[in-house]
Amino acid sequence: MQVAMKMGRFFGSVKLAACLPCAASAHVSEQGFVLLLPTDVYTGAGVAIVLLTVLALMILPERFGMNAFSAKRFHPIFGQNLATILSLFCLAVTVFMVWIGLSGPRDPLANLMPLGLWTLGWIGLVSLSGVIGNIWAWVNPWNGLYAVLGRPKPLIQIPNWVGHWPAILLLIAFSGFLLADVAPDDPARLSRFVAIYWVVTLAGLIVCGPAWLGRAELGHAIFAAYGGLAALSLRQGGVGVPGWQLLERKASLSGAVFAITLLATGSFDGINETFWWLAQIDVNPLEFPGRSAVVTPTLIGLLIAVFGLLLCFGITVWLGVWLARDMTQFRPAFTSFALSLLPIAFVYHVAHYLPSFLVSVQYGVAAISDPLAQGDDFLGIQPFYVTTGFFNVMETVRVIWLTQAGLVVLGHVGSVILAHRLAVNIFPEGRRALFATLPLSGFMIAYTFLGLWLLAAPRGL
Repeated sequence: MQVAMKMGRFFGSVKLAACLPCAASAHVSEQGFVLLLPTDVYTGAGVAIVLLTVLALMILPERFGMNAFSAKRFHPIFGQNLATILSLFCLAVTVFMVWIGLSGPRDPLANLMPLGLWTLGWIGLVSLSGVIGNIWAWVNPWNGLYAVLGRPKPLIQIPNWVGHWPAILLLIAFSGFLLADVAPDDPARLSRFVAIYWVVTLAGLIVCGPAWLGRAELGHAIFAAYGGLAALSLRQGGVGVPGWQLLERKASLSGAVFAITLLATGSFDGINETFWWLAQIDVNPLEFPGRSAVVTPTLIGLLIAVFGLLLCFGITVWLGVWLARDMTQFRPAFTSFALSLLPIAFVYHVAHYLPSFLVSVQYGVAAISDPLAQGDDFLGIQPFYVTTGFFNVMETVRVIWLTQAGLVVLGHVGSVILAHRLAVNIFPEGRRALFATLPLSGFMIAYTFLGLWLLAAPRGL
């Protein structure tokens, strides 16, 4: 779990447990983590693979892959009634988790509220959406109740110009809370935030109709973005090469900015933990003063990452349309090419949180078996011990890191190919699509290096 368990903290807990011969309440301190692997070799190999992909697209016929993103259709599996049932079930789960957060144990590693939100939701379900599509559209805790209420007619129509701008602001606010709040995994505070968010969203749904969920609800925006990468779509009824759903979408400026913001916030999430960043804000990673001491530089860094990436990407696209000698296509290129960044953002999300997930999911199982921390054992798993031993063995650390690196490289390769396919739609004449994507390809090669460096860089916090 990102906010409660950094790998360095795990090592601190293991050392503490080894020093005390009797049971004690765990207390984790701020530590540093340095990956002792030949990561320079792996990073170079990953960058080379992406570069070779770019060169291959330059050699292959111009319209290569035009039919590769077509999908085979089948009848959608989920009907409206099943979706309503799933939504109502998830509403009940949400109410239970809010109650657990308010009345259950205060330890974030024993309470289902933070474990469910961060581990199951933010890591698990978001990662799953890139495989089977936008599952949030079926399991969110509002649609079912809205159906039970008879789907009341909207009182206000949301103008088209609103787009995804509310979701963009929510994404930045959510990232700020995740990275800068002094206690983002406190069960009671999380429960209050979730309850308020649920009530506000329900009010927006009743007043503005389903358009509110599509435009202003952050979960729908994130799951729709990453769900468009899935090879399988249970909702639309189709299967094809990952990314085929993005080609069927109408690109918009707000949708493009949301995709870029997803990448920026995810990247800063990784940068924020590195020794390099801590040095920039004059913090010793081995003597971390606490999150409250770095709230302001963290928020400033987050905003710089978002607006800096928007500017950098805009310049990259401008150079591309200039090389293609058609400046009138800047906006279509910007809105379309931004979608090609989603594979990068998605694989980094999965890779970045993989180590935390391997541990926090164990805490989740223990919490399900004993939700009120009263010694219950509903799953019959006691005695149950959470293990972090795989972080102490070079062989398993290598497997974990190579899995992370492989995901990052695969995502960048997919982005390069997807960008080329999108460019052919905008510049169908001659080799202009290739020229238009040359700066973007350079951008993606550089981002491959950045992503692999972030996974390998020494980390604090």
